[in-house]
Amino acid sequence: MNFPTAPTARMFLHDRDPHSQSSSRPRQPEHRLTLKEVLDELIEDGLVDAAEVERSGLGAKADRNQLHPLVVIANKQLQQRQPPHQALSLELLTEWLANKAELPYLRIDPLKLDIAAVERLLPFVSYEYATRYQILPVAADDKRVVFATAEPWLTEWQTVLRQTLRRDIERVITNPLDINRYQLEFYGVSRSVRGAMKGALEPASGILNFEQLLELGRRGELSADERPIVQIVDWLLQYAFSQRASDIHLEPRREQGHIRFRIDGALHSIYQLPSAVMNAVTSRIKILGRMDVAEKRRPQDGRIKTRTPAGREIELRLSTMPTAFGEKCVLRIFDPDTAAKSFAHLGFAPDEETVWRSMIAQPHGIVLVTGPTGSGKTTTLYTTLRHLAAPEVNVCTVEDPIEMIIPELNQMQVQSGIDLNFAQGVRTLLRQDPDIIMVGEIRDLETGQMAVQAALTGHRVLSTLHTNDAVSAITRLLDLGIPPYLIQNVLIGVMAQRLARTLCPHCKESDQIDDALWEALVHPLPLPKPETINKPHGCLECRNTGYLGRVGLYELLKVTPELRRLFQIGVDEEVLRRVAFEHGMRPLRVSAALQIAAGLTTFEEVAQILPPLEYH
Repeated sequence: MNFPTAPTARMFLHDRDPHSQSSSRPRQPEHRLTLKEVLDELIEDGLVDAAEVERSGLGAKADRNQLHPLVVIANKQLQQRQPPHQALSLELLTEWLANKAELPYLRIDPLKLDIAAVERLLPFVSYEYATRYQILPVAADDKRVVFATAEPWLTEWQTVLRQTLRRDIERVITNPLDINRYQLEFYGVSRSVRGAMKGALEPASGILNFEQLLELGRRGELSADERPIVQIVDWLLQYAFSQRASDIHLEPRREQGHIRFRIDGALHSIYQLPSAVMNAVTSRIKILGRMDVAEKRRPQDGRIKTRTPAGREIELRLSTMPTAFGEKCVLRIFDPDTAAKSFAHLGFAPDEETVWRSMIAQPHGIVLVTGPTGSGKTTTLYTTLRHLAAPEVNVCTVEDPIEMIIPELNQMQVQSGIDLNFAQGVRTLLRQDPDIIMVGEIRDLETGQMAVQAALTGHRVLSTLHTNDAVSAITRLLDLGIPPYLIQNVLIGVMAQRLARTLCPHCKESDQIDDALWEALVHPLPLPKPETINKPHGCLECRNTGYLGRVGLYELLKVTPELRRLFQIGVDEEVLRRVAFEHGMRPLRVSAALQIAAGLTTFEEVAQILPPLEYH
């Protein structure tokens, strides 16, 4: 038997050959795996050396150990005898076991499982029964049910469940830690949902549902104080943290509310809850965010600060809005560790970082960050403010809302209900002896005038605008009505940015570069063409997308005397752009080209976030 050097399992069960489970292998007696048995097989297959097993002390361990034998061996990090002599991880050992048992190997990706289909099976397979035999349903249709197990020679449960479910039973081998984890999660959430439904109350009169169906004998909204709801919300948040989600969407529907996570810029369906349970989950989240639970007709904002299971603090920004079937709630997740990263970690090239540092180091003036929603402006600004917040400096912000609480800053929240808007906030900050002011967004003339006034009186001002590129920020300020001579006096520079998905480091492959695409991307700059670039492939780590994580693309416009003279009402953006290029501004597509050349992203990904390329 050849031992695989990397995970090669098929991830999607519906792609698997239904006849892949061999019936030709010799019948093994019914038993659980023992540590001695697994070690003997590993030595016999030449995967580990008997002397190394002896040195590790594994040979002397009793089989009364509570842990699965594969977990015990993986914890010792034994070295594989065959090249590349890597440590025997739990996944490699699990795949070896699957090949040994001639069963398919599966690494569970909860985002790819049909949770609704699995959940319907749980009442027929009790938690106690599943833990006794270490099994977990992972897929089902009308004819078969697929169970994950880490005990290939324990099969007596198959006959029982075949008769109970009246469907064929198929097995896949999965690592035992994942089975334990998802047993707790799936059964725990299912139990909480059933408990929540049992405690359902009559619909509250304050629910805003423009298309309510009246069904006699059916009960509606739940009390948000019930324990099952608390457990569902806790699971949901921890699940989002573990899956690297940036946003959680709770979307009410007539029958089943949908839960979706945004991961690396794309939305993934996660779970469905009965509409009554979804309403109660939303109410629980509103309580945590100190929002008005009774008010369901108006949009509201709130915030939650919590911890991950690892103890790391996380902040969530909440937003609700009324929809046809109830309140939709979105939770944006902010990891303070992200703002603590260096500029290089955000994707700044060395020369881009040099220009940015020179812009924010000016003693007074305005520096703007532009880009669409979700382009990373907040992360860039918080990282910059952390860099500037020295003990001898007073850094103040006015934000709507405050997205991350940073101890080094003095942060003020806009309160429209008491006429505390951005302009009034800046006016207040000017009386607080600030050195650096961050204005969340310049939205109108009054805010723009106050930001300019702050810069004229000797303060550094950082703010954001919603424009497509750096040059457009200048015309945007002019359109707001700010006099050209004031913009000439205070504007230091503008940075436009985007976020591009990065290729998965575990599976990316080399690819030939398209000369025409490269020339169109870098024109008119003579950037050297790389010999090869990378392309996505797809693996278990990236959920077969080929991408894992995101990186910033930047366009930095540093205002020069030649540019200042062009700041006039009615100025042509193309003229401004041409002069900016002549004085060193590097467009977004060149920043993208550098990331492609570095093997971090692809032409296809860049094409989705930048304007169409012009071929020359």
